[in-house]
Amino acid sequence: MKIKERYRGIIEWFSQHMPVAETELHYQDPYQLLVAVILSAQCTDKRVNMTTPALFERFPTAGAMAEATAEEIYPYIKSISYPNNKARNLAAMARMLMAEFNGVVPDEVEQLQRLPGVGRKTANVVASVFYHKCVMAVDTHVFRVAARIGLTVGAKTPLQTEQQLTRHIPEKLLPIAHHWLILHGRYVCMARAPKCAECGIAPWCKYGEKVRKTQASDSSERGD
Repeated sequence: MKIKERYRGIIEWFSQHMPVAETELHYQDPYQLLVAVILSAQCTDKRVNMTTPALFERFPTAGAMAEATAEEIYPYIKSISYPNNKARNLAAMARMLMAEFNGVVPDEVEQLQRLPGVGRKTANVVASVFYHKCVMAVDTHVFRVAARIGLTVGAKTPLQTEQQLTRHIPEKLLPIAHHWLILHGRYVCMARAPKCAECGIAPWCKYGEKVRKTQASDSSERGD
C-alpha cells in the first residue's frame, strides 16, 4: 500500500468517525492550559486533572504563580511525575511570562519555547489547542502510533515525526489529527495490547497488515 493511500484512508475514517477530538486536559484559559501541558509530560491527563483544581485555586493567574517559589508550588503537584523539576519550571515560567509577556501566554511556537519547561511539543499543543494554529504536536502517543500504523517511516525523533506528518496531512487538519492519534493510542492502539480486532483504521494500518498475515499463516498451518 502506498503511503498516500494509507494517509487518505486513515484521514477519511477519522474525519467520519471522530469529527470532534479534543484534549482531555481541563483548563479555562491559556495560562491553565500551559500549566496543565507542562505537568502532563510523562504523566497521565487523568492525574493532571486531579491535581490542577487545587493548584489553580491557589495560583489562579500567572501573576500569582510568579510570586511563588518552587517550594511553595511543590505540595500542590507532588503526586505528578518529576514534581521537583516541574515546580521549578512552573515558577520560572510564570516569572518570565510576567516579565516579558505581561502575563499573556504567547500564541507563537517560537515565543512559547522560550518559557522554562516548554519544549516544542508543549508549545505546539498550546498553539494548536487554544490559538488554533495549524501545527502538529508530537507526544509519546503520536510518535508511537504514527510509526506503528505506517504514517511515518524511519522517524527517529519527535521532530522527524512532526515533519513527516505535516508533509502528508492537510494543514487545516493538523490540530485535530494530533488528537486523533493521541486518543487512538490511548484507547485502541495501546503500546502493549493494541485492540486490532476493534480498530476502524485496520484496513490501512501497516501493523494490522502484519497481524492479518500472521493470522492467515497460522490458520493455514492448522489447516483451517
